[in-house]
Amino acid sequence: MKVVVCIAVWNEEKKIGRVLERISRELVSDTVVVDDGSTDRTVAVAQAHGATILHHPPPRGVGGCIWQGIQYARARGADVIVFLAGNNKDAPEEIPRLLKPIQEDGVDLVQGSRYLPGGRHGGDMPWYRVIGTKYLHPAMFWLATGRWLTDTTNGFRAFRLAVTADPAINLDQPWLRRYELEPYLLYQVVTRGYRVAEVPVTKLYPPKQQGYTKMRPLIDWWGIVRPLLLLALHLKR
Repeated sequence: MKVVVCIAVWNEEKKIGRVLERISRELVSDTVVVDDGSTDRTVAVAQAHGATILHHPPPRGVGGCIWQGIQYARARGADVIVFLAGNNKDAPEEIPRLLKPIQEDGVDLVQGSRYLPGGRHGGDMPWYRVIGTKYLHPAMFWLATGRWLTDTTNGFRAFRLAVTADPAINLDQPWLRRYELEPYLLYQVVTRGYRVAEVPVTKLYPPKQQGYTKMRPLIDWWGIVRPLLLLALHLKR
């Protein structure tokens, strides 16, 4: 099984090196870093660690980076793509957990969950993020799809690239360029009958002064909510 790891980044020069160091070269065929117009040394650090670099100036947003990573992996004949954060919140050592259900059980998408038994979260994770990620978004996802998943906003996931060849799942839409693409994909995979599983993973937030997130309150949170509403109401496809 040919596996590509994709990391979308923007100004992560202090963290991306540590992420790349922890990815097992025995497990993956390629590691691609999709740079969203960084102005620091992110690209130089990633190149020094052997990553393939895709550039996106001016910034397009994480959704656009994810779509480009998927296109890259498909063009190279990969079977599976794994996404993880470039800011060192995820544990690359846990990639085998994501791959196992795909390899052994024929699962199409494996969602990492910090809230399953065996998962872990902490650090400087704000209380309102715990409420949003553990309760609010999973509840909205359940209302929209009828399926309860424990950590619907976690970007640490793996899926078969064959899913993205489904003509009913159109990831190349302008409205999916920022944070909308990931909940859109998860919604579509669940509602179209693909096999989905969750596995426990780690999500540790660094100290706030080190920059634990680039999401803007309300504006970007709306980006992960509105795909559920628009799709459930059949206003988008």
